[in-house]
Amino acid sequence: MSPRHVNPMQWQQAMGYARQACARIFRDGGTAADAVRAFGLSPANSATDWSIAVDRIAQSLCAPALRKAA
Repeated sequence: MSPRHVNPMQWQQAMGYARQACARIFRDGGTAADAVRAFGLSPANSATDWSIAVDRIAQSLCAPALRKAA
């Protein structure tokens, strides 16, 4: 189920990409926490489950980029 504040098409694309990235990390012997770390997120205790890792990665991909000062 996609969050209400995210475009449904963007959410589906982000979920697909997150699943693909997690599958590659799993295939290479990594853990769900490794997958979360690969996207620059802090692995919480809840990141031990692959479905939660995929959701967190998709949410980070849908988050608006913050502008940096010049």
